[in-house]
Parts: sequence; C-alpha cells; structure tokens
Amino acid sequence: MEDAEPYVLAYMTFPKEHRPKLHPTARSSAFNGEINRRTDVVGILPNNEAIIGLVGTILLDNRTINGPCNAPVNDAGNHQPDER
Repeated sequence: MEDAEPYVLAYMTFPKEHRPKLHPTARSSAFNGEINRRTDVVGILPNNEAIIGLVGTILLDNRTINGPCNAPVNDAGNHQPDER
C-alpha cells in the first residue's frame, strides 16, 4: 500500500485552483463507500495496523471482484507512477 502513495497523492500535482474541480471516479467512490460501510460494522479501529488491515482486505476483495488496476507494473510486479 505504501507503493500506492504517488497515485493517491497525484492530485497534488495540479494547481491549487484546479483541485476543487476534480471529481472521484465511480471506482474510488465505491471503494470509499465500502470503507465507510465496514468501518461502521467494526466500530472503532484501535490502531493504524487495524486500519491498514481493513483497507488491505477491501483492496484484495475489490481486486478479486474487479480485476487488477491498470497502473503500470515494473518487472518485479510493483506498480510504478507515471514519470512526468
């Protein structure tokens, strides 16, 4: 998940005045909704490891259902951000 940081923060490369106009994709909205739904079921997450475990599980479930994301992958199988 730490390798995904450049993708998660990609919007920061846009000028500040453009950021409020960015809209999430249906896939990211569904992902956020699933995190909210499961968090409501679990209640309180006691530490960062519990949060990472929850998000990791959702990502694995999502990958099983929807297939892998379309991010570029290097020879080691790690996702690589676009070089710009």
